[in-house]
Amino acid sequence: MDFSDSPRVAAVRAQAREFVTNELIPLEGRLHADGFKALVPVLAEKRERARQTGLFAAFVPKSHGGPGLSLTEFAHLSEELGKSPLGHYVFNCQAPDVGNMEILMEFGTSAQQARFLGPLIRGDSRSCFAMTEPEHAGSNPVWLSTSAKKDGGEWVIRGHKWFTTGAEGAAFAIVMAVTHPEAPEPHQRASMIIVPTETEGFERICNLSIMGDRGGDWASHAEVSFQDARVPLENLLGGEGAGFLIAQQRLGPGRIHHCMRWIGICERAFDLMCRHAATRELAPGKPLGTRQIVQQWIAESRAEINAARLMVLHAAWKIETQGVYEAREEISLIKFTVARTLQRVLDRALQTLGGLGMTDDTPIAFWYAHERAARIYDGADEVHLETVAKRVLKRYGMTQK
Repeated sequence: MDFSDSPRVAAVRAQAREFVTNELIPLEGRLHADGFKALVPVLAEKRERARQTGLFAAFVPKSHGGPGLSLTEFAHLSEELGKSPLGHYVFNCQAPDVGNMEILMEFGTSAQQARFLGPLIRGDSRSCFAMTEPEHAGSNPVWLSTSAKKDGGEWVIRGHKWFTTGAEGAAFAIVMAVTHPEAPEPHQRASMIIVPTETEGFERICNLSIMGDRGGDWASHAEVSFQDARVPLENLLGGEGAGFLIAQQRLGPGRIHHCMRWIGICERAFDLMCRHAATRELAPGKPLGTRQIVQQWIAESRAEINAARLMVLHAAWKIETQGVYEAREEISLIKFTVARTLQRVLDRALQTLGGLGMTDDTPIAFWYAHERAARIYDGADEVHLETVAKRVLKRYGMTQK
């Protein structure tokens, strides 16, 4: 096995690292002080510069006008962009747009791609994804109350969603709704439907307050309502009843994106921790890094980050070579492993920096609050742990009724 970066990957990483360091990290103070929404005009200029790098929406294949990075190549880019909270947005590969673009590329009709996908790829619009409902456990994705019924040539959608990321300012939502409640299998009951946010009956009720922050624009999570929202039947994605299948196809590569972004966060936090440990003196001539417990935190973090990265790259390789279905176990493994690694590294970094780590002079406190959700969204840790264990035990002959 060759663990070296290809020339293309090395060039991509270097280019992204320089951009993040020079263009984005200097803006983080304003992000913490004023919030994301206040930065949108400045970020529009940065997005234009990102286009000029040739890495804008880098995961999009050349057939759709993108740079055409493979999943594994994009994973390396995602790590570099993850070192700033602004990286993925500026390079137009932020969730949920990245997942919605992947859905539209694979399951969208030519008309849907022209109307909805093209503007997303160009960065001219944003989107949101409406699946989770406050009335039901998010860990059970087939338990939904939102419904879509046919009436003539239209779908009539009625329901209630929350944690609809980026709904403020989005041009459209991809909505998971039950279209076949009588289907014998729960996984065949829901469909995905495109709903423009200007549709009568679509309402963004509010942005949820997340860890004391309601956010704004893309950096927000909204509660939304569908009150007899009507859209044409041709806004259906894939086939009727294919919503769960599409969601699974979306989440596989999406977890690669997230996990490598988390590793980028780990690397930035690790760098801040090591710099502080090497230069902060407890007494004259006695740097913090001379303390054994701090050395232990550094060594454990280095080992865990390296191991997590290899796991994610292996999962990406398996998705590329064998498909999402065959890589299900690896996808679940990285989801809870990297999320937990992220929490541990951030906690060690914050503890090492002490009072400084609690301030907004570094991004650690921001990530400590905002990335706690990594162990919840896209499948809670407990769900993935159970999934992996069941698959392992099945190979040992255990059956479950």
